[in-house]
Amino acid sequence: MPSTCVRDDRGVYLPPPTASSADDGAQGHTYGAAIIPADGITSSEALAALRGIRFSGWVAPPRDGWLVVIGDPGGGVVADGRRGVIEVAALLAQEVPGPMLAVRVRRDRQLALVAWRAGEEVARYCSDASREPGADEDVLTEPIGAEHGVTLAELWNQPDAVEPLTQLLEDELDSDSVYESERLGRMLRMLGLPAWLVAAGSLPRAMPTGPRPSEFVRLRAGRTGVEGRLLGAIIRRVRRGQDPPPVIVDPPKGGGTDFESWMF
Repeated sequence: MPSTCVRDDRGVYLPPPTASSADDGAQGHTYGAAIIPADGITSSEALAALRGIRFSGWVAPPRDGWLVVIGDPGGGVVADGRRGVIEVAALLAQEVPGPMLAVRVRRDRQLALVAWRAGEEVARYCSDASREPGADEDVLTEPIGAEHGVTLAELWNQPDAVEPLTQLLEDELDSDSVYESERLGRMLRMLGLPAWLVAAGSLPRAMPTGPRPSEFVRLRAGRTGVEGRLLGAIIRRVRRGQDPPPVIVDPPKGGGTDFESWMF
């Protein structure tokens, strides 16, 4: 096993902290993915949809009942229409009859979750909306949407996870000692979802768990091979100056903001 990875007390391999260009000096991995039931969409169907929006990232082989799509860059624009991984997942969700989940970790200081059932969004969570690029200084840092722990547990038939999952999502983590990948790893294990995803920030290098890099389909601007490398290099330069929509469009702010104005 790579010495740079650590294994927590629940057996989850976590990515190592890495240098970041964040203004606040935060360290940690950034990655984002859509987790799709393998019986809800075939690999060829997913690839066709991703090619159509010139998606950049990796598509994992179906494994243990799941098909995982990972964006590159994880926290940035990965497809046409200024789509980040959450917006790409929303598009794929329209073709999936069952539940699916999008996750995004930003520099290990922000965790975003969005869930759908039969194409309808049913849960949206953000651990700290103030970490969004360009967020106002008075945006509150408290987790938003922790009550959706109930919904997440119901979607994946884990009734015993309702209370611990809700508590996990409610916690304000000490960013100096705890990474959001740890929170995500615990959540994935509670729901029976692929926990190897917490090491996705290691791609294209090998991950300590999960599929080998050679098993992924690598898309750059919706293409593979030499064509993908050439087209992807051009489009990546354009997308580098863009940010995807924030996970919480109108987050609560200090000074008496009414929380009910943004809840659904």
